[in-house]
Amino acid sequence: MISPFTQLFSVVLLVASLLLPVSAIWPAPNSYTAGTSALFLNQNILVTYNGRFMQYNPGYIPWNSDSTQIVTGGVSRALSAIFQDNFVPWMLKGRRQLSEFEPSLQKGQKWLKTLQIVQTSKDTTATFKPLAGEVDESYNLTISAGGDAKLTAVSSTGVLRGLESFVQLFYKHSAGPFHYTPYAPVAIQDSPKFAHRGILIDVARSWFEVSDITRTIDGMAMNKLNVLHVHVTDSQSWPLEIPSMPEVARKGAYRPDLTYSPHEIDYIQRYGVNRGVSVYFEIDMPGHIGSVAESHPELIVAYNEQPYWWWCAEPPCGAFKLNDSRVDDFLGKLFDDLLPRVAPYSAYFHTGGDELNANDSMLDEGIRSNESTVLQPLLQKFIDTQHARVRKAGLTPITWEEIPIDWNVTVGKDVVVQAWLGDESVSTLTGKGHKVIDSNYNFYYLDCGRGQWITQDNGAAYDAFYPFGDWCDPFKNWRLIYSHDPVHNLTAEQAKLVLGGEVAVWAETIDPMNLDTIIWPRAGAAAEAWWSGRIDPATGENRTMLEITPRLAEVRERLVARGIRSSPVQMPFCTQANPADCSYPL
Repeated sequence: MISPFTQLFSVVLLVASLLLPVSAIWPAPNSYTAGTSALFLNQNILVTYNGRFMQYNPGYIPWNSDSTQIVTGGVSRALSAIFQDNFVPWMLKGRRQLSEFEPSLQKGQKWLKTLQIVQTSKDTTATFKPLAGEVDESYNLTISAGGDAKLTAVSSTGVLRGLESFVQLFYKHSAGPFHYTPYAPVAIQDSPKFAHRGILIDVARSWFEVSDITRTIDGMAMNKLNVLHVHVTDSQSWPLEIPSMPEVARKGAYRPDLTYSPHEIDYIQRYGVNRGVSVYFEIDMPGHIGSVAESHPELIVAYNEQPYWWWCAEPPCGAFKLNDSRVDDFLGKLFDDLLPRVAPYSAYFHTGGDELNANDSMLDEGIRSNESTVLQPLLQKFIDTQHARVRKAGLTPITWEEIPIDWNVTVGKDVVVQAWLGDESVSTLTGKGHKVIDSNYNFYYLDCGRGQWITQDNGAAYDAFYPFGDWCDPFKNWRLIYSHDPVHNLTAEQAKLVLGGEVAVWAETIDPMNLDTIIWPRAGAAAEAWWSGRIDPATGENRTMLEITPRLAEVRERLVARGIRSSPVQMPFCTQANPADCSYPL
């Protein structure tokens, strides 16, 4: 008699065997069918865009963000990824089974002859700096067994998404410079579930080269993420150059040269636009602003006060004075300089608002109180003024959840609220009619679970902190990230207000040396959850780890091949094995 355990394990093996070989279109498309015929690809492929011939130009850099140049750049990057930065998938096939997967070079090869790109609508200004949902990212991609490919999209952004899927169909042959897809004919119909799919990168706690930021944008484009949120200043440093106030960065940066010039800010944003990634910036305030004290101490209270935990969440503290006209003058000059320079490339600007400690205002000679009844009206005026400035520049304000929830500050219906303290916050905010970006720290904080960054002396502090876990333990592995649904337990009306999510890369223990391995492939797991959702449309059931893991392992190899230093998903034994070989059967 066969035991229930044996029956279950046999089913697991059968299901897993049906999943091989893997075709890692990532994120999983809404609809995808593939065949078993091989097509080879070389640089003689004829590419057209709305009927016009498009030459493959390796290294092409658009000099202007218009549709033709964006698509030309996308085509050049896609073909370069296939011809120059591809990989031999030995790690993803059974040991000694690569030859069974690869098409023969001795038999007559069939070639992919054409790639016809059709954009069905003209792009608008909103295409290149969209509010969430304003740009149509959908695409259809077909490849016939006879060697003709067609990519149709409403916008140039949709074209870029389809080109990434096109790249993911091709591999490098182990025998030399031959490139092939084993999956013809192919038919893909695809569009995202959530409009806002992003990464927050903190460049104030640790400074990152422009190349680190643009490489992150590259990885985002490969995973069909579309928003980079740059937390550009904080109490630790102010690396953002403001030409009208050069002293702020000169004195507030960690080093005078560790700053971002207006040209570099412009370059980062244009780089994102050309890859379908909107870049927006955050100046966190009225807390998290202590670095301004290095140049303008008259504007700040509680800078580097000790013990820091009485004044803020982490040193060196520092908050704007909430009842001082000099602060308003400073911010008016700041925004007059900065906002017109970022507005051409983004629809949003983030004004911060998290973790303001009421105790700070006890040191403010114009207030001398930590009572919410005293501080709330001042904070309301402060937020109203800054959001009016943001709107005047043609941008939409974003704020952290504490402003409307903890401080009961009324914000405009246009304001987007970023929630980080959990599902209850998302429910509360959407219940009040606010549009929300979900950054739930229980799932989306990528810095968590790697130990304390603060130090402890021997004695009581050592004992209290042992074994030195950080405040948001545990580490958020990709499976946990993938499991989270931002609209879990919300009503249908509330769910409509959730624009999407952002994973957060807070940089207390992250710098250029570990940035890639912290982000990838975990942000890729979020990318699929936000693009496709957990439900497999073919089965109506949640996708299983047996199905997800091999595909994520494959997209990880593509990231590495294209210069992204992603962490591995599994050891090579598991990526080469039947997925069930590295699964727990019960």
